[in-house]
Order: sequence, then C-alpha cells, then structure tokens
Amino acid sequence: MSQTTLADATGTSAPPDARESRRRWWILGIVGIAQLMVVLDATIVNIALPSAQQDLGFTDANRQWIVTAYALAFASLLLLGGRIADLFGRKPAFLIGVAGFAGASVLGGASTSFGMLVTARALQGVFGALLAPAALSLLNTTFTEAKERAKAFSVYGAIAGAGGAVGLLLGGVLTDTLDWRWTLYVNVVFAVVAFAGGWMLLSNHRDAAGSKLDLPGTLLVSSGLFALVYGFSNAETHDWSSPQTWGFLVAGALLLTAFTWWQTRAAHPLLPMRVLLDRDRAASFITVLITGAGMFGVFLFLTYYLQLNLGFSPTKTGVAFLPMMAALMVLAQLSTTVLVPRIGPKVIIPAGFALAAVGMVWLTGIGLDSSFATDVLPPLLVIGAGLGAVMPPAMSLATSGIAAEDAGVASATVNTMQQVGGSIGTALLSTLAASAATSFMAGRNPADKLTQAQATIESYTTAFWWSAAFFAAGAVLTFLLYRRAADRPEPAADAAPVVHM
Repeated sequence: MSQTTLADATGTSAPPDARESRRRWWILGIVGIAQLMVVLDATIVNIALPSAQQDLGFTDANRQWIVTAYALAFASLLLLGGRIADLFGRKPAFLIGVAGFAGASVLGGASTSFGMLVTARALQGVFGALLAPAALSLLNTTFTEAKERAKAFSVYGAIAGAGGAVGLLLGGVLTDTLDWRWTLYVNVVFAVVAFAGGWMLLSNHRDAAGSKLDLPGTLLVSSGLFALVYGFSNAETHDWSSPQTWGFLVAGALLLTAFTWWQTRAAHPLLPMRVLLDRDRAASFITVLITGAGMFGVFLFLTYYLQLNLGFSPTKTGVAFLPMMAALMVLAQLSTTVLVPRIGPKVIIPAGFALAAVGMVWLTGIGLDSSFATDVLPPLLVIGAGLGAVMPPAMSLATSGIAAEDAGVASATVNTMQQVGGSIGTALLSTLAASAATSFMAGRNPADKLTQAQATIESYTTAFWWSAAFFAAGAVLTFLLYRRAADRPEPAADAAPVVHM
C-alpha cells in the first residue's frame, strides 16, 4: 500500500502507522458518501414524482417506471459489477461508477420527456451496480483489524439502513424549496467529493487478475435477476395471476437455478460457491434479504400515512424519520463494536429482528385520530433500534474472512440481496395493502370520505403486520442458522484478506 497518499491529501507528516490508520478512515468517509448517494437515490426521487409527473406530463401507469428502471438495472447487474471490480481493480470500478452515476443524474435532472428520465434512471442503476459492490469491497479489504472493522461497518451499515430515510428528508427539502430536478442534481455534490477522495486515496490492485469473466454465468444471473425483479414489479400493476407477473417470476427462478448449476462447473465462476457455503455468511445474506423486504413497510406506507392522513409536508415527513435514523445509528455502533464481538450474532441479530417486529406490531395501532408524538414516534424508535442491531453486523459478517479476489462479488451479493428483498417487499406489501383496502370497502359506501380514510388505515396496518411477520421470520431463521460463538472457527492466518486499497 502507498504510505504517501494521505500526507499529500492532508498536508501532514505523521509516522507511517498513523498515516495508514488515518488514511483508512478517510477511505471510509469517501466510501460512505458514495454509498449514501446510491442508497438515498432509491427514495429521494419518490417524493419528487408528483412534481415530475406534472412537469413532464406522463401518466400514473408510467410513473412506476421511474422507480422500476433504476431497480431493474441495479439489481440485474450487481454481480457483474462486483466481478468487474475483482478482475480490473476496485479503484477504477469505484471512480467510473461515481462519475457515471453523476452523469446519469445530470441527464435525469435535465430531462425534457418521460423517456429521457427513464433512460437516466436506468443508467443510474447501471453505474450504481458498478459503484456499490466496489465501495463495500473497498471497506472489506481496507479494514481487517477486528475493532477497526467493527467501527467501520457500524458506520457503513447505518448508512445502508438509514439512507432511505435520508432520501425522504432530502427529497422533501429539495422539492419544497427548489425543484424536483434537484433531487437528481444533488448527486453531483456527493459524486465530486467521492471522486476526488477516491482519486487521491485509493490505489489499484487486481486481486482476481488471473481469472476471466464468466460470460455464460453473467448472462444467466443478469437475466434471472432482471426477470425476478420485473416480475415482482409487475405484481404492483397486474394481478398475480397475470403471465406478466408469474411468467417472469418462473423464468427468473429457472434462470437463477441454471446459474447455480453452472457455477459448480465453470472454470472461472462469476459467484464461486465458496462465497455462499459458509454458514454464517449465508445467514447474513438471508438477513439482508429479509431486512430489505421488511423495511419497505416502514418507509413507504408510513410516508403515505404521515402525508395523507396527518397532513405532513414532504420536508416534515423526512424530519419525522430522523429519530428512527438516530436510534439505528446508535444501535449500529453498539451492536458491531460491543454486542456481537462479545455475545455473537446468534443472539444479537435475532434479538434485533424481534425488536423490529415488536415495533411494527406497535405501529399497527395507528388510526385516524392518532398523533405522531404518542402513536408513531415510540414504535419508530423501537424499529430503528432493532434494525441497527441487524443490518450493520450482517453486512460485516457477510464479507468477513472472504478472500481478497472474491471481495467484489461477495459485496455485490450483499447489495443484490438487499435489492431483491426490497422488490419482494414492494410487490407483496403493496398487493396485500390494496387487497385489505378493497375488502374493507366491500359493502360500504365508497363515496363516504370517512370510510375511504379508514380503508387507507386498514391498508397501512395490514402492511405493518406483514412487515412484522417478515422480521419475526428473520428472528427465527437467523437464530437457527447462525453458529454459536463457541462453534465459530477462528480464521486461519493465511485466510485473512490481503489488504489492497
């Protein structure tokens, strides 16, 4: 590793060990900024959609494509992006991802038509799929000492968990004070800082330079993930019995099954089975998947409730999520640096899931006459604390002990699980909520305003109950899957990741 970069970047002349330590924390800063840019973009545009729709004149039916285009490109290309980082170097993958994401954001902000905006969102997904795994793998190969790694992943996990809420807040502020286009232009600010820091602090190393790109595997997994996410997206606008829903879901399952089979035979597999077969790592991937599915119930339906039922503005809605973010960040630090190292994930992560489930059940008590301070804020704090004990430790364990040449693709798998989980949650919870509202209205006067309002409450609480069920299932599964602390093997000295930044 270069030991002169930090001195050049900061103007200091500390001893080599101090320079390297400081350099690692600067790298965490730029990785965190880049990750925040990617994560918040999943929600920041949502608040601006009504304004964008009015400005560009697209229909309600087309509105979903502003969100879906990003999700499809991002989810389907993540594993490819992670392997590119392993093969060609994390620094160029990171820098190209940051620059491309910023360029796509400018294109989206300058959109003069629906097609132009959808294209820009898809390009954001493409470059995000290169950036996100490169960022996480940089963190994994930079922080290898246990205490520093725990602190670094507590920060990264808090960003990953709270980024959606940050997007809601920032999207509301920008839409209210400036214009919907600034929900896209703002990415340039993040990108300039991340690119400049990456250019100065990162050095390039191709840990899997001796391998080749698995083209059949790439085609199978990319098309499989595309079909899976597209199928779940269609479930929101089509019936589950529609071929556009189940047909794509079946196709996605078959393609991913074929991908798994191929990975056991390929000379240079895109996703080596050694990445998946570790019991704790597999449990962590499942944790991220379930968390992605369950968190959707918090952000989307609570946003609807706060704005449509309590009359919050977009900015006030974003502010309302700040206490949850604070609780998540506090527990992220506590769980990764104190609780998991001492007690182990078999206790802490299931307990976090259980706490989040309790918070979601508590949230089902909302009604038409509820207040934020007494009926929303307390369960929101409980949910944030629970998720803080789940997400950061799971992300750290999912990439812990991974060989350096697999760091990119392991990181991509984490991001893929989160994205697919979000897609599953979006489809299932939206469908279940809509069905609950329809059932409530059956036999009642559809023109009555009070009845309509009560139907929306029924839809929200149904989504919260199902989110609680997701988290409860996560508590059971993780308790069964994670090894006890006494059973977890110590990593061999020669198995530790090689530190290349």
